Amino acid sequence: MASGSLNVFRQPLKLFSQQPATGFFRDGYCRTDGNRDPGNHAVAGIVTDEFLDFSASRGNDLRTIGLKGGCRWCLCTARWLEAYQAYRSGKVSNLGVPRVDLDATEDSALAMVDVDTLRKFAVQGPGQSQSGGGAGSTNS
Repeated sequence: MASGSLNVFRQPLKLFSQQPATGFFRDGYCRTDGNRDPGNHAVAGIVTDEFLDFSASRGNDLRTIGLKGGCRWCLCTARWLEAYQAYRSGKVSNLGVPRVDLDATEDSALAMVDVDTLRKFAVQGPGQSQSGGGAGSTNS
C-alpha cells in the first residue's frame, strides 16, 4: 500500500503495475503528491491502441516509452477525461477510453472526474476481484 494514499472509495490505494513500472514515482502506484505531480497521474488505466493513437494526436505518444495496447499505466486525469469527452462527442469509440481499476485509482482524480463516470469504464467494481461485465468490461 502507498503510504497514506486512498483510492476513489477512500480505501487504501492498491498496487497497480510494476511491469511496466508506472506512477509518477515509478513505484507501481497511481499516487500523486500535490504540486510535485502537476499532471495528476492518478487514473489507473489499461490503455488500448485507440487510446494510444488519441494520446499521440494530443502530443503525448506513450508508445515512445514502450506502451502498447493492454499495458497498465497511471494516466493523467485530464487526459483520461479528454478521451472520455472525445468518446461522448463521437471522436473516438468506447475503446478509446482506457478501462479503469478503481481500487488503484487515487481519490485525487475525483477533483476532475466523478466516480460514476469512472465506474462506467471500470475493470472491476468495489470489493470485486473479477469484472462484473457491462460497458467497461474487458472480458469477451
